[in-house]
Amino acid sequence: MMDQKTNSTTSLIRTKSDQLVETMAAALAAMKSPLSSGDAAASSGGLESSGNLSRMSSRRLAAASPGRSSGSVGKNTHIRKSRSAQMKFDLDDLNSGAALSRASSASLGFSFSFTGFTVPPDEIADLKPFSDDEIPAEDLEAGRQKKKLHSEPTLPIYLKFTDVTYKVVLRGMTSTVERDILNGITGSVDPGEVLALMGPSGSGKTTLLSILGGRVREPAPGGSITYNDQPYSKCLKSRIGFVTQDDVLFPHLTVKETLSYAARLRLPRTLTKEEKDQRATDVICELGLERCQDTMIGGSFVRGVSGGERKRVCIGNEIIINPSLLFLDEPTSGLDSTTALRIVDTLHEIAEAGKTVITTIHQPSSRLFLKFDKLILLGKGSLLYYGKASEAMVYFSSIGCSPLIAMNPAEFMLDLANGNVTDISVPSELEDKVQMGDPEAEIKNGKPAPAVVHEYLVETYETRVAEIEKKKIMNPIPVDEEIKSKVCSTKREWGASWCEQYSILFRRGLKERRHDYFSWLRITQVLATATILGLLWWQSGSDNPNELQDQAGLLFFIAVFWGFFPVFTAIFTFPQERAMLSKERAADMYRLSAYFVARTTSDLPLDLILPVLFLLVVYFMAGLRMNAGSFFLTIVTVFLCIIAAQGLGLAIGATLMDLKKATTLASVTVMTFMLAGGYFVKNVPVFISWLRYLSFNYHTYKLLLKVQYEHISHSINGVRIDNGYKEVGVLATMVVGYRLLAYLSLRRMKLHPGA
Repeated sequence: MMDQKTNSTTSLIRTKSDQLVETMAAALAAMKSPLSSGDAAASSGGLESSGNLSRMSSRRLAAASPGRSSGSVGKNTHIRKSRSAQMKFDLDDLNSGAALSRASSASLGFSFSFTGFTVPPDEIADLKPFSDDEIPAEDLEAGRQKKKLHSEPTLPIYLKFTDVTYKVVLRGMTSTVERDILNGITGSVDPGEVLALMGPSGSGKTTLLSILGGRVREPAPGGSITYNDQPYSKCLKSRIGFVTQDDVLFPHLTVKETLSYAARLRLPRTLTKEEKDQRATDVICELGLERCQDTMIGGSFVRGVSGGERKRVCIGNEIIINPSLLFLDEPTSGLDSTTALRIVDTLHEIAEAGKTVITTIHQPSSRLFLKFDKLILLGKGSLLYYGKASEAMVYFSSIGCSPLIAMNPAEFMLDLANGNVTDISVPSELEDKVQMGDPEAEIKNGKPAPAVVHEYLVETYETRVAEIEKKKIMNPIPVDEEIKSKVCSTKREWGASWCEQYSILFRRGLKERRHDYFSWLRITQVLATATILGLLWWQSGSDNPNELQDQAGLLFFIAVFWGFFPVFTAIFTFPQERAMLSKERAADMYRLSAYFVARTTSDLPLDLILPVLFLLVVYFMAGLRMNAGSFFLTIVTVFLCIIAAQGLGLAIGATLMDLKKATTLASVTVMTFMLAGGYFVKNVPVFISWLRYLSFNYHTYKLLLKVQYEHISHSINGVRIDNGYKEVGVLATMVVGYRLLAYLSLRRMKLHPGA
């Protein structure tokens, strides 16, 4: 009799789960009759059959759920959410006692210990077909299923590294100290796997990630690192995606513009511009960024997208090239647990397409931790564990380290790596040291010191596991020689020609910096200065040479102002963009020469608009020479001064790459050029008179005097007026020379230091 009741109730649940596969309207209509006819049978079963029914119903619900059925891939996301809500509502309405209550709880992926029903951890992951946390918010709002990530063929790369070491030299005032950052790290990761590098702050996670990604070349790391059994080569840059910990993006570009420019620069030349833009659109859809694609990225002073969206844009920047290897440095830092889970789910989808994914992670939640395939646990640069993430707790239990209270596995391992064993059982040999009164092994509360715990974990791993894992890594990889040879190809291919790179970077520079150049603050500053000058020198023009002394002071101020202003604007150019330049050059996005020329020329149209507004106000208010030719020659002279001064600022900034030092040097230089400009001091001592010829203020001042007063006198305020060709030649030489110095400084600069 009891078996019949159990079968009746089980049939009821099976019927209900089958009906939920249909549309919501059909399900609501079809579930009325079975519910009313089955209530009595469900109730009469009582609590006696609750245990078996709970386990049977939960498994059948999971088997019949839309999230696990093969035919549900194309279903609308709204229907999935509605099924979840309908299941929660209707199962409660069955009123079949504790049995069905526990069945509904189990089917929704929960475990309630007070009812006596538990689900094993490995089954909990399978019993979440209706969890709304698993459905990205963008999908729910868009009302459709998200597209699969790139499933295009990619070169499979098997990454192996053995006994990786890295040391840095710390130079002090009186001594030099060599510090070990990594000590003999060994591991491997295959296509389709996600390897997590975990450890406390300062354990060497980012350094190891940078070494594996080819970002650290000096000082050279020790050990062996192979990609399909081949050493690292520059051609691998086009097959590697590297997402840095800091979101290095241009704040004034939109999401779509950011990804479109990356696609045009990085994708192969064989694709057309339309195909590259379509790839950017596909990545936007794949990462759920449709709603914010026209929103600016934002930054410290610019409102933009959220932190999770910004991180997905960074990932999109790298997966847009369909990389074989994807490295990520703490992609979940600063995000809430739900957003972090979506990021890790995205990484799993990328790995499932045949890519190799390596990521550092600081302190993941338990849900995140269980999603990693492999784990490397670091402590003070040493390897504490390498293997499957699901087997890490088993390993530490086998060496006598187990949590005494319920703990997140990641939290437990980080405590171990830090040597904190307050809530962790320690092996008997460490307890013996404490009981024997070893001063190095005991701290307060009778626990071993962190250094002793660390030493024990390192020695235990080396004696029990290290050699076994090294032998596994020595096994040959399952790829043929043709695929291996593709990794070590010496041919270096750019995604665009030099002219195309210049054009793309020029347009990107204009879009990014137009907001800064045309801010109300700068416009107000220039116009206010021009108005004050116009009022002070109101209609001061005259044909008498003796009455032009005051107006000569105005011309000198114009030469100084438009020499000072561009220098301190250009100083910030390369120091502020160093992180972006380092990131993009490390990925071989463009040639340095194309970037430099585009960066310097894209500033020119923006730099030359404000001087025109300035001169339109000053020129006519001050009553300068009312002649069209003189007016336009004055503009050209000021333009030449601005370009020369801008070159000096670029050279100082690129050479020092430190804003404090650069600002100090620029202040001294500009002040010296101003004093030697020929207005304040007429009779300069011979031994320092050469200094004025290095001053762009001096040459600009002489040109302005020539344009305004050559028809009146050959000497104004003690300055002789020449034909002007020498001054133009010197300024043109400064324009080219300062920029060449800046370019050479960038060439010598270490773009990605191994930190």
